[in-house]
Amino acid sequence: MTDCGCDKAKAELEEFLHNELDAKDAADVAEHMANCEDCSHEHLVGLTLTEKVRQACQEQAPSELRDRVLNALS
Repeated sequence: MTDCGCDKAKAELEEFLHNELDAKDAADVAEHMANCEDCSHEHLVGLTLTEKVRQACQEQAPSELRDRVLNALS
């Protein structure tokens, strides 16, 4: 494996976060982040943001609001 460098790691961070890279590219990015504080920090920010968005998308509107919206669309 080779250190892919900051430019590639940052360019592929989104795909890395969602496990969308092939095994070699994912290993290269992971290796780089293990040795680069800046990219490791960006990865942590990405993980935190991804988790918060996932949690927010699970919330449901109160039934009263849902009923009002459905009635307004009718």
